[in-house]
Amino acid sequence: MCGRFTLTCLGEQLAEIFQLSEVPEITPRYNIAPTQLVATVSINSKSEKRQLNWMRWGLIPSWAKDQKMGAKLINARVETVAEKPSFRQAIRQRRCLIVADGFYEWQKIEDQKQPYYLHVENHQPFGFAGLWERWKSPENEEIISCTILTTEANNEVRSIHHRQPIIIPENNYSQWLDPQLTEPQEILPLLTSQPPLNYYPVNAVVNNSRHDQADCIEQKG
Repeated sequence: MCGRFTLTCLGEQLAEIFQLSEVPEITPRYNIAPTQLVATVSINSKSEKRQLNWMRWGLIPSWAKDQKMGAKLINARVETVAEKPSFRQAIRQRRCLIVADGFYEWQKIEDQKQPYYLHVENHQPFGFAGLWERWKSPENEEIISCTILTTEANNEVRSIHHRQPIIIPENNYSQWLDPQLTEPQEILPLLTSQPPLNYYPVNAVVNNSRHDQADCIEQKG
């Protein structure tokens, strides 16, 4: 699964990697948690260009009675995403990249859990495979929310956790975001290749979601 992640790079770097027409303003985040706003990249339906949007992490289905459901849907299993009522339309019509440069997983050791920080080579920013949804409350309040797709952990991650978030290879960004692709059999193969990951243990300060400082990613001595 994915329950916390980071985004610490500069806006200029994001604009270059994700081919954004404008440089976004980014405040470094070291401990992004569910229900918080996260940076996402999607296609603007009018300009047909990529744009960065801020969405609430935890997908609220359009048919949900209240927004509390979103806290339970921070992740979506790729194995069932095309059938689950909460996600089956989003995988066809509302895909996005959720921008990050690292994430955390917890390894269970006896009665304790050791947090690890995972990242790609050179700590480069990347895009999680994301889905988004628009929800309106009875009071007409609109919330745009998102979820991260997960899969079975590969050999690198399996020793820490049995599942991992799906990272879209950069050469698949355009296809993943393409609104013309609407069939799961065309979309899901884009998620089978995962980049190599590096990881190391970090201190337990990351366990507190309110602690959002650089020491969250410092290697445990």
